[in-house]
Order: sequence, then C-alpha cells, then structure tokens
Amino acid sequence: MKAKLTVALSGLLAAGSLLSSCSKEELQPTATAVPQATSSGQNAVVTNGVMMQAFYWDVPISNAQGTWWQVLGSKAAELKAAGITALWLPPAYKGGSQSDVGYGVYDRYDLGEFNQKGSVATRYGTIGQLQTAIGAMKGQGLQVYEDMVMNHMAWADAQENVNGNLVYTKFNFPGRGNTYSSYKWGFNNFTGTQQAPNNGWYQWKSWDFQPYANNDAYDNLLGSEIQYNNNASNQTETINWGNWITTKMSLDGYRLDATKHIYTPYVNQWLDAVKTNGRFAVSEAWFRNLQDLKNYAAATGGRTSLFDVPLHYTFQDMSNGNGSWDMRGLQFAGFTESNPTLSVSFVDNHDTDHPGALYSPVTNFKMLAYAYILTRANGYPCVFYKDYYNYGLGNQIKTLNGIRQANAYGAAAEYTSVNDADVYAYSRAGDATHKGLLMLLNDGGSARTKTITTPFKSATLTDKTGNTGGTVTTDANGTGVFPVNARSYAVWVPGSTGGTTPPPTGGTTAVSFNVTYSGTVSGQDVYVLGSTAQLGAWNTANAIKLSGATYPVWKGTINLTSGTSVQYKYIRKDAAGNVLYEGGANRTFTPSGSSQTRTETWQ
Repeated sequence: MKAKLTVALSGLLAAGSLLSSCSKEELQPTATAVPQATSSGQNAVVTNGVMMQAFYWDVPISNAQGTWWQVLGSKAAELKAAGITALWLPPAYKGGSQSDVGYGVYDRYDLGEFNQKGSVATRYGTIGQLQTAIGAMKGQGLQVYEDMVMNHMAWADAQENVNGNLVYTKFNFPGRGNTYSSYKWGFNNFTGTQQAPNNGWYQWKSWDFQPYANNDAYDNLLGSEIQYNNNASNQTETINWGNWITTKMSLDGYRLDATKHIYTPYVNQWLDAVKTNGRFAVSEAWFRNLQDLKNYAAATGGRTSLFDVPLHYTFQDMSNGNGSWDMRGLQFAGFTESNPTLSVSFVDNHDTDHPGALYSPVTNFKMLAYAYILTRANGYPCVFYKDYYNYGLGNQIKTLNGIRQANAYGAAAEYTSVNDADVYAYSRAGDATHKGLLMLLNDGGSARTKTITTPFKSATLTDKTGNTGGTVTTDANGTGVFPVNARSYAVWVPGSTGGTTPPPTGGTTAVSFNVTYSGTVSGQDVYVLGSTAQLGAWNTANAIKLSGATYPVWKGTINLTSGTSVQYKYIRKDAAGNVLYEGGANRTFTPSGSSQTRTETWQ
C-alpha cells in the first residue's frame, strides 16, 4: 500500500501460510471440472474484462508527453485496442507536496485545483488535465476506478497541543477554504498520530479496533489515524466526499486502500452509501493467509471484491524457485478459486514492485503468471502498467487479452493427473460462439509434451501466443499430444472463431433523444455521444448538442443507420471543452423503423 512516505509504516506485515507444493503423480490424461463463475466481480464488470493499474510508484511528474494525466489520456485508445476495459487511477487528490504519490493525503477535495502545499497541480497534473483524461478514457468505453484513501491524513496545516505534545493535526485547507466542503479536521477527528520519536505514536483515543489475524490487521498504520468507530461526523463527511468525487470524476468504481486498517463496519457503511448504481469496488485487504482473506470477505458481506494476495505470493514462490518450484501448486490456487466472483487476480502492483514493506516482485516467469490469470474462468484480472510498458511485456499481454476475449469461455478444467512439477495445464471448453482454449505453463529447463484429453474432439489446434509452431490434431475423444517450450507458455485454440455476419442495414431511423438532467449551470450544455460517426464516434469534440429549451429535459433528433447497434452516453460539456460523463454502463440499442424515441434520465 505505502512506500517512501515521510511518516513510515509502523512495523512489517506478518507472513501468512502459503500453498504447499504437491508430490509428483503418475501422468494420467484426465481433468477435474471446475465450476465457472458467471461474472467477474460482484457488480457491473465487462464480460471477460481486464483492468489495468494505471500507475506505479514515482511515475514522472512530467515528461515529453506531459503530466501523468496527459500520458494516460493519450494512451486510452491503444489500451482499449489492447483489451483493457477499466483503468485504476492513482489517488487524484493533494498530498503533502507535488512529489507526493497521493497516499500522504492532505486534502481529498483538491484534485489539482487549488494552490496548496506548494503547487496547484498534484503529482499527476491539474483538475482540467484529469477531466480531459477521463473524457478520453470514457470516449473509448473504458471504465474508471479511483484509489480511495480513507484510513489517514497527513501534512496538516498547524500544530495542536494534545496531552502536552505539539502535533500537526489541524487541517484548515487555506488554499481551498470552504469550496466543496466546510469540514475541518483537528485532533478530535483522529485517534492518534505517528509523530512520536522513532516513528512512534501519540495516542489520545482508543483505536477503532483491536488487532486480529495474528496481529496482521491493526488500526494505526501511518499519519493521523481517522476515527470512524463512534464518530458520526467523520463517517458522514467521508461518505459525502465519496459521493462528491464519484460525480466529479464520473467514476465507475473504486479501489479502497488499506481496508484491513479501517474499522470494518464503517467500510461496509461507506460501500452501502457510495457504491451504488452497479459500480465496482475492490479492496486492498493485504492478507497473505487465504483463510484470513476469506474471513474478511465474510465480514464485508460480499460488498467488495478483494485482491488475491495469496495468489500473488504463489506466483512469487514460482518466481523464486526459478524452475525448482512444483507447478502443481497452481492447482485451485488462491482466493480466485475459493471465491471466484469476488477475486481480483494480479501478478504485481506498485507495492510489490517497489522496495518497502510489501516488496515481493515476480521477476521470473512473469508471463506464465499473466497467462494463468488472463485465461482463467474465475477472477477479474488486473494488469500492472509498469509490466505492460516499462518492462516491455505489453505485446505479449495484448496477445493474451485477445485470446481471452475471443476464446476464454465455457467450463474450466484442472488437469490434476496430467500436471507435474514442471508443467501445468488448464482448459476452457468454449461455448456456442467461442472455441475455448488449452493453456500449458512450463517452468522447466526443457521443452515438454503432454498427452491430454481435451474438450476438443477431432480438432486441429494452434498456439495463438505464437510461442509454439505447428498444429496439434486431437482424436475422436479429444486426446492430443501438446508441446510447450522450456520456461514458456502456450495457449492452444481449436480452429478459428470465424466471423459474424452483420445484421442487414438499410435506410435511417430518426431517433429522438430526451434526457432529464438538472446538473448544469450557465455555459454548460448536454450532448449525446456514441460509437458511430453519426454520434461523434466517441470523440467529444464531435458530440451532438441537445436543446435545453424544455430544461431540465434536453432534446435532439439524430438520423441513425437502421439495424446497426449503437452504444452511447450523455455528457455535459462547456465552451472550454471540460467534459463530465454520466455514470453507469454504455447505453445500447438498435435503431429500427422510421422513427424512435429514447426517453431517459441521466445516470
């Protein structure tokens, strides 16, 4: 969660238990069927969606491409083309200085808008650049998740005398004043602060909860610890902020930071109040022990997905083994298999990649780990920006995403009697319109072949990753001999998925768009923007302006091609080009007949 903050972590996280390696087995070409999750995550996630953590520790404050918001905005189209469906953004609000990566939270209402802590911009840019970037992301149909830091605050404006100790706990926000919120923070809003000698704590109230999970979860993490247990005003203010930033950033979801350090009943309260309208949430509850993570899922009642921390450490064990680890440890591994619909699987993130308390990089076989999470039936995979761009794995991940979207459907199978210490196999049977796949991972130093009975009878398969040449033909039982190169992976796909015949089109339909929205001020108008050229092709500059003559109902009639499905959203835009997208998923319909009317309410 944290690294390189002036107020340091208090202690290291305790190590939990790991999945043990299995003993070697006789090679039998049989499979164990795995129940398939019907969706990834507990709410509105794109089918076979893949999120990206769109930052890493110490991203440049600016470079030749501009600020980080400008970098991300410029990459929206290529990320969409690469199969990314959602972006997890870094904390967008003001920290202690422009160099702060966002977890040293000073003012959660300052998104690079006010001159505070030495600059207007945050590390990532200004509010205008942020909104433009979000517009570019939404224009490509990408969902946007924000990193929500609710455990603590830091870098206060003034000191207070608390039990004879002068501590920085007074937050007046002189640069922002009362804009967006008049709430001010002082020592009574906190239970303690990490400002004692040797990174120690001054405490003046009871912590919100007692340590649990063998002391792996504890309240006081860093900075000034926000009190939620028995503090209704803090509860209400943080909920109000959550709803405010949801609207301000047109959020589709949230990544909740350090939730095992926050009073769990309040995490549930906040999610119930803010995560509405089908929005997504995933929480960083960093439990290495699988049972502890399962217990946390029960305590939060399925309100939030959870990062599969145990699976990450399984990948790290594979990496550290560098060929000696038993690959059967990947069978039914992690939270992803024990709770398929609540798991967010990942290989590395900003913390595991950066020296600090959670440093645990997957340095060997990283692409084997990505092949594992991106072909699996269960879990919602998260790709790390630094792996994709800085470490040069983008082309391979893009290829796997393409295979995922085209073929990763249908019943899953673990080949428990085929797998051995070096080779792991897994398949998806496909469905009526998708051909399925067979994945092989090999961490050994020699190329291997496996005789496997697959769901693909009398089929010819090719390795769509390009790592293995040639074809494999199965017999009437679906059995074939499948190769995989040393220290490599293969994804064998039967035949081709073929194309689809577009529906017949002809003529146009006069579509009347009527949307009710009262959230404009002078100089702002409502537009409709969509996937076809007639609706601006997701380019906000070409959005179709609606008339506000019957405010708060905005109206306009547009001729659209009959029989061609379109996706669209309503946006608010001003003369300067600042754009706000409505929430929720893209609206979809197929125009038909000579005329149609869409009567809707801004979502």
